[in-house]
Amino acid sequence: MFELSYRILVWLIYRLAATFAVGLPLILLIWAILRKEASMARLLSIYWKIASLMGISMLLLTNERPIGYLTFFLTPFLMVISVWFWVDLNEELADLPPWRPLPLTVKLWRWALSCFGLIFANLTFLSLPCIKLISSKYCQAWLEVPKGMHNISQQIFQFLFGGNWNEPLASFIGYIGLIIYILFFLQWLLIDLPRDGRIAGNF
Repeated sequence: MFELSYRILVWLIYRLAATFAVGLPLILLIWAILRKEASMARLLSIYWKIASLMGISMLLLTNERPIGYLTFFLTPFLMVISVWFWVDLNEELADLPPWRPLPLTVKLWRWALSCFGLIFANLTFLSLPCIKLISSKYCQAWLEVPKGMHNISQQIFQFLFGGNWNEPLASFIGYIGLIIYILFFLQWLLIDLPRDGRIAGNF
């Protein structure tokens, strides 16, 4: 019974992620660009740079790479921090008329993302033992969506390019993405942050 409930919760997390971590911020980014709202477009572009770790985690979990559980656990913390951290963007967003649809939606989304991130972090914390026990049934629940998405992308890739998009290749791309992600993050953490502080200009 607990195994079934856990699987349902994992699927719920993936659905919430599709809504609050992918779908809605993508719509908001396009909306902000079309309306030429520089501060909100900047905030959302930073968010997408950070949120790319979720895609990297999905690629790693496609081939059951244990590090994918760790990166998945870190993802909600980084996503939530990325939308609240910047002093200049927070001030610009606060100065915008609160009744305008776009600023209001962005503010509501930030709070919704924060609530989702709390739920996401708590559930992915329970998956950390999967780093060593990946064969557990509870660990397998986290692999169902990445593998399902991989099967769909494999068919699309084969139809468009006639190539073979397999699980080892997906995890290899995931590792490359993770290395690039870490290098850029360390560059910002060790160089840009001490120099610029909580200013979003050079992120």
